[in-house]
Amino acid sequence: MTDSVSAAAAPSDVEREDMLDRMLTRLALADDDKLEPLLAKILPYSISSLASPSPSIRKSVLEILSHVNKRVKNHPDIALPFLDLWRIYNENNASPMVRNFCIVYIQMSFERLDGEDKAARAPDLLVNIAKGPPQHQEIILRIVAQVIGENCSSQVNEKVGAMYRAIGNSEDGQVFLEFCLHTLLYQPPSPGNGCPAGLSIAQSDRVTGKLPLKGDMLMLRKLGMLNVIEAMQLATELVYPLYLVAASDSQEPVSKRGEELLKRKAAGVNMDDTTLIQRLFTLFNGNIGVESIAADCRVTPVNVSMRVRLMYVFCRSVTAVNSFPSTLQCIFGCIYGNGTTSRLKQLGMEFSVWVFKHAVMDQLKLMGPVILSGILRSLDGPNAETEATKHVKTFAYQAIGLLASRMPHLFRQVFFTLEKIDMALRLFTALKLEDQSLHLTIQDSVTSLAIAYKGAPTAVLKDIEELLLENSLVAQSDVRFCAMRWATSLFDLNHCPSRYICILGAADSKIDIREMALEGLNLMKDQEQTSGVNTDLKYPDLTMMLDYICNQQPKLLDSAEQSEGMLVFPSKAYIVMIKFLMKCFEADFRSSKFSFPVDTSSSPVVKLCSILEHAMACEGSAELHATASKALVEIGAHFPELVATRYAERLSWLKPLLGHIDSGTRESVSRLLGIACSALPTSAVCTLLSDVLSRIGGSHMLRFESRHGALCAIGYMTAECMKEPSKISEEHLKVVVNTLVQVVESENSELASVAMEALGHIGLRCSLSSFKQNSLPAGILTVLHQKLNKLLSGDDIKSIQKILISLGHISVKETSFEHVNCALDLIFSLCRSKVEDILFASGEALSFIWGGVSVTADMILKSNYSSLSKVSGYLTSEISSSITGSRTSQNGIDIESRTRAQEVITKKLFDVLLYSSRKEERCAGTVWLVSLLMYCGHHPKIQQLLPEIQEAFSHLLGEQNDLTQELASQGMSIVYELGDSSMKESLVNALVSTLTGSGKRKRAIKLMDDSEVFQEGAIGETLSGGKLSTYKELCSLANEMGQPDLIYRFMDLANYQASLNSKRGAAFGFSKIAKQAGDALKPYMRPLIPRLVRYQYDPDKNVQDAMGHIWKSIVAEPKKTVDEYFDSIVDDLLAQSGSRLWRSREASCLALADIIQGRKFSQVSKHLKSIWTAAFRAMDDIKETVRNSGDSLCRAVSSVTTRLCDISLSSASDASETMNIVLPFLLVEGIVSKVSSIQKASITMVMKLAKVSGQLRVNAGIAIRPHLPELVSCMLECLSSLEDQRLNYVELHAANVGIQTEKLESLRIAVSKDSPMWETLDLCINVVDKKSLDLLVPRLAQLIRSGVGLNTRVGIASFITLLVEKVASDIKTFTGTLLKLVYNAVLEEKSGSVKRAFAAACAVILKRATPSHAQKVIEDTAALHLGERNAQLSCAILLKAYSSLATDVLSGYHAVVVPVIFISRFEDDKHISTSFEDLWDENSSSERVTLQLYLAEIVVLLCDCLASSSWANKRKSAKAIRKLSEILGESLSPYHHNLLKCLLKELPGRFWEVIRDFNHPDFFSHVFPMLYDVCTQSVATKTMNSISIISVIETGKDNMEDASVPVNKVLDCVASCVYVAHLQDILKNSKKLIEVFSSSLSPGLNWPVKMSVFSSIRELCSKFQHVVEGNPNSNEATPLIFELFHSLAPKIVECIRVVKISQVHISASECLLEMSKLYRDTPTCMEDVELKDELVRLCEVEKSEQAKTLLGQCITILEDLKLKSSSTSGTV
Repeated sequence: MTDSVSAAAAPSDVEREDMLDRMLTRLALADDDKLEPLLAKILPYSISSLASPSPSIRKSVLEILSHVNKRVKNHPDIALPFLDLWRIYNENNASPMVRNFCIVYIQMSFERLDGEDKAARAPDLLVNIAKGPPQHQEIILRIVAQVIGENCSSQVNEKVGAMYRAIGNSEDGQVFLEFCLHTLLYQPPSPGNGCPAGLSIAQSDRVTGKLPLKGDMLMLRKLGMLNVIEAMQLATELVYPLYLVAASDSQEPVSKRGEELLKRKAAGVNMDDTTLIQRLFTLFNGNIGVESIAADCRVTPVNVSMRVRLMYVFCRSVTAVNSFPSTLQCIFGCIYGNGTTSRLKQLGMEFSVWVFKHAVMDQLKLMGPVILSGILRSLDGPNAETEATKHVKTFAYQAIGLLASRMPHLFRQVFFTLEKIDMALRLFTALKLEDQSLHLTIQDSVTSLAIAYKGAPTAVLKDIEELLLENSLVAQSDVRFCAMRWATSLFDLNHCPSRYICILGAADSKIDIREMALEGLNLMKDQEQTSGVNTDLKYPDLTMMLDYICNQQPKLLDSAEQSEGMLVFPSKAYIVMIKFLMKCFEADFRSSKFSFPVDTSSSPVVKLCSILEHAMACEGSAELHATASKALVEIGAHFPELVATRYAERLSWLKPLLGHIDSGTRESVSRLLGIACSALPTSAVCTLLSDVLSRIGGSHMLRFESRHGALCAIGYMTAECMKEPSKISEEHLKVVVNTLVQVVESENSELASVAMEALGHIGLRCSLSSFKQNSLPAGILTVLHQKLNKLLSGDDIKSIQKILISLGHISVKETSFEHVNCALDLIFSLCRSKVEDILFASGEALSFIWGGVSVTADMILKSNYSSLSKVSGYLTSEISSSITGSRTSQNGIDIESRTRAQEVITKKLFDVLLYSSRKEERCAGTVWLVSLLMYCGHHPKIQQLLPEIQEAFSHLLGEQNDLTQELASQGMSIVYELGDSSMKESLVNALVSTLTGSGKRKRAIKLMDDSEVFQEGAIGETLSGGKLSTYKELCSLANEMGQPDLIYRFMDLANYQASLNSKRGAAFGFSKIAKQAGDALKPYMRPLIPRLVRYQYDPDKNVQDAMGHIWKSIVAEPKKTVDEYFDSIVDDLLAQSGSRLWRSREASCLALADIIQGRKFSQVSKHLKSIWTAAFRAMDDIKETVRNSGDSLCRAVSSVTTRLCDISLSSASDASETMNIVLPFLLVEGIVSKVSSIQKASITMVMKLAKVSGQLRVNAGIAIRPHLPELVSCMLECLSSLEDQRLNYVELHAANVGIQTEKLESLRIAVSKDSPMWETLDLCINVVDKKSLDLLVPRLAQLIRSGVGLNTRVGIASFITLLVEKVASDIKTFTGTLLKLVYNAVLEEKSGSVKRAFAAACAVILKRATPSHAQKVIEDTAALHLGERNAQLSCAILLKAYSSLATDVLSGYHAVVVPVIFISRFEDDKHISTSFEDLWDENSSSERVTLQLYLAEIVVLLCDCLASSSWANKRKSAKAIRKLSEILGESLSPYHHNLLKCLLKELPGRFWEVIRDFNHPDFFSHVFPMLYDVCTQSVATKTMNSISIISVIETGKDNMEDASVPVNKVLDCVASCVYVAHLQDILKNSKKLIEVFSSSLSPGLNWPVKMSVFSSIRELCSKFQHVVEGNPNSNEATPLIFELFHSLAPKIVECIRVVKISQVHISASECLLEMSKLYRDTPTCMEDVELKDELVRLCEVEKSEQAKTLLGQCITILEDLKLKSSSTSGTV
């Protein structure tokens, strides 16, 4: 046809027109059945003729086409020439008219193709579719869509899928995808709707064409398109919109398929792909409102369900956030769009939140204001309170909060310019009115909005203040919380209105609001601790703060008596307000703002006093009263004249407060009374003192509180009056003192301690030694010594503290040494106290006695002073700020008594306490010495004692008591601060020596019996459960155990503990010294740094903390320091990892694990092997915690090693060097370890190294190749050595529990191949190259010879198999060696699994072997079939492997292999025969053809097997000959003489079985004549020897067995011949047969021959029995049966009588029975037999029960025969 068309292209227009006319004529005359071939020629020619401009030609063509249309319209079975039309359409020079007509008939022709053709041709239609005009595209796309719906709705053919796949990434594919999207979007429109959602009118028409799509047709098209799109394997971003649309389809099958594809194919879609997001926005928004687009091309938005899905996508995409204006359009479409739903509104708000969170600022500036206005409009609109509405509001408020945090300036621009707080007011109002479920979101938004008002104009802030104050008082806690948040975050600390709100919030019922309020006032506990140090805090001006508070609460300034009034604020708020005002007061005082007169009524101090007095109202709490009274005292400390003057006039208000229930309040009021006394005249003072004394010693009993308050007051008042000039007389003073002494003597500890405290306060002003008690010469302390001693030994700690402090105060002005010594005795009596507070109080008392303390009497008496430690910041602040110079005035102090007291204290400390054998005394001495250093450090005497103090502290660093140790270390720091340069250097040396372990104690402690060596419970208990801690108890235990020298072990352990404690104590001191030592420490850094690193990982948390303090103190840049001393650190850690001390081992491992992380090769290379060694040693440690640290170190060094061996992270040289260091170590010492954890870690590490090398084998393989032999060898051996040993036990007992060994082996092999070792081997194969084979193959050869274990053997074989396949031709050099080894391994192995594995390896090697090697191996393999069972099994397995894996090689040796396979099929062993049977099926397509092809070789092999000495070979050969005969028949005739000859040669053997196996009926006629000759000859020879007959007769024993063997063999062959023979052949040779039997029964032959005769006769009888039973009327066999019975039965009976062997009797009886039955069943044989009587006699004497039974049956048959014979003759 093509030729005709091309030939027709040349004619002119006239000729063409003529041709068209003839065509039209032919077309008109043609019948319908002949129309198809005619159209195949006419239609292409006609349409191509339209290219001619001639009108007449075009007219002719149109006539033809019109005729064609009419003819084929109603005959859809007439095919049109699709391919020719498609070719014409695609011609480059085709005119538009030709193409227009072509496309019409292409559509028509395509519809007439069958289904398969359509499916195959449809993808071709899409090629170059992008270049065609839109109208043609529509037609083609609809054609393809129809085909897809018809053929691809269930699945896509792979071939068709590949055709679609070919256009996937082209422009044609884009056109197709777009059409698919439109089709998936298409839904049958409801009446009245212009077009489906998501499409324009033009797109809808493009999808449907002229006919609308609906129902199943549309569903099938959509399903087909989804399947095709999946088959095209396009980028996820391209197909994601289509899957989304499908998942939202209204038809369930389509939506399910879409959901499935979304989950399986689009899970990893890039949501931030710009093109994808733009396409999705187009779907969501459409372009219906764009005026520039034609009306029918405007796309409507997709339906609601699809929009919901799209919103979920947008809410996960950052690109969608930054796609202005599409983003804005999307949000407004959700909130206000036509047809929106509550769900869409919710998602729109959620998307707004997403936008505000992730939009870039440039985009947010454009969208933020617009979206905000939309959100506000949405909130203002009427909304029914539904669950959906709540969700919408939640996201709306969340969006406002996010926008406020990201664009605070937006709110400033919108609201601040108008000076409005509308947004804040809106949110606070919403928080009050909205549902509770929205409160949390609104709360967050309100909090975020606060940022926007930061720095607002004053007018705005003023409105905010009012708003916050109003909302801080509402009932809703959420609102109050937000108001408090705004107050604390929007305003600074010095803003009065916001702090007032915080004051109100401090009394809130909600704890979070209270805490926020306290935080805003800087009154949280941690803030109060730091505020004393931080002076940069800007508190409000006290005047302004007071004015604001008073403006809010004018009642605070009322002049009425405050004690009778009511509180303006709650007590908690009042307390906080007072604390904050006092901070403002202190700040103003520090900044010297009180330059104006402070005693005026307008003074802020006066106002503050008024407020404090107001707080003392009865309604207030005890805490409030205590706080207010302390504040008044604090004011009095700064302005004593003002307070004294003010309260000298208000004594009546103060005195009742002495009975207050709160002790702190009573104390403060007492101080105030003391201060007020300075402004009172002498008379008033005396009156006041008398009044207060009356409360103490009066006759009437007062409350305890009143007496306590009076005692406190009398001390402060008297002390103030004793100030120069004194306001009271000496007599009056004596009365006061005597009263107080009486209270001490008579009252309980609490009042007595207060009285002593009062005496102490008086003692601060004057000496009390001059006052005699009851006219006795002794001083006060002497008189009270016994009482005080009793009180100090009591358990009231607070009272004891007061007494001790009072002793110190009394001694300040004391002039009598005896008096001071008495105080010292009382203090020293507490040296064994275990109460820390008592010891510290004693230390303060000693400091006062020593002199030089930093406080004055006025400070103690006129301020809120409590103790020296709080004033100095002892143990709470820096050392330098704690140690201050002396402020105590030396006036009135007796120098001599003070000096003597100092000597007593020094002697007591250094000679008794600090080096005492009792730890309590050492602790007390340490506390007191540190107290002296802290409070009196600048005293000259202390300065002189610094060297001794340093030595004492150095000694005490090793104390077990934590307090002693910590204070000793702190004392070292104080010594360093106080000492000169030489002292500092000496101290640093001592501390470094202690830390590094080189320091020694200078002074030993003598152990007493009760000296505690260990802490109780530290080393357990005695056998009886007693304590084991003191020196005496340890000695007793050592003696009881019969090992006195054990005490030295205990002491060594105690010394080590002391050493460890010394290090910890030294660390505490060092950390404080280091900050001051600076450059002085540099010489010690090298020995110090490694130990500090290690000690930071010590198991003892206290040691860790202490060393951490040092590290932070002396190391400014830790990373740089560690890098600088890295080698020293690692060396020290490696050395200590082998220490005998478990602490050192554990700490070293943990430190190493941390320090080696991220190190470079140059840093760790020289340590790497040692680190691995340390890790493995620790993993095998006796202590569990050390093992755990070893595991950590192993993980760390594994990580480092893996990184260094990875060339993507390290250089190739570094990777190679690392591998050289680590891999041999792991193979030699790691994997072979007996510790399971080390084995596991080593294998895991080796696998990682191999994996790293395998991933980038081009380069990384270089590092591992030198180690391949060792690595492979180790991994193969580990396959068995690391196997669970329980599997071996299971295998040994598998048979007992019914588990098949083969299955168990398979399971073990499968487990091993799933192990890390095998994975490592697999990775090793990837890096093998030609050079590495030179070392690897010899190692594999060695493993083949010596490897043990099932998994190892199988692994070796499998590895060789994979290796040969990997290296291919490179293995050729080694094939000879490997073949020999692997072949021998197959023969030697007993396990079938191992045999198969090595056979597979042998086959793979065979493929690459030289022809000579291959020939030898195959021939040797074939020869194995003649061997024992193992050899035969090996032969089958090897040939099976050759057949599967070396088919090409084996095909050249079929002449050798096929005969072996054929013959071995007939082995007796079922397993072997089955294996060869499978091989035969694989290697013979047709059994007959294969046998004929290799018949000569098979016959030769059969003859060889028959000649073999093995009976099994003879037997299988016979079976093979029989099978050969059955299949080939006459085709075997050229070789039958050879086979028979071979068979006859084997007659001396068990030939009868061969005959049976032959099972060929014709065999009898050929073989029996020969057997007859042999038998006759043999019997003749035997009968010549009459001796044998006599022997048998006389003894019944056979002595000629060996000589008669051939006869019985021949008889067995006769029986087999009878078994396979035809009946006619037997009848022909019946005489010879009976002759053979008869001669063989002669007396001259032995009993085995007779047994063979009996067997042959039974076989013959059985043969004829079937004949008689099958055809009773047949008389052919009757003569033979008659002759057989009458000739042989007497001889058989004779044998029974003569031979005396029961076995012969049984066999003869069986034979006779068979003959009798046959004779009886033969119809014509009714003659009586004269054997009955003889049988009866034999039966009577027979000993064998079985033979007797058989003979009885014979007798019965003979009797029946006799009866029948009689009845027959009678009838006749």
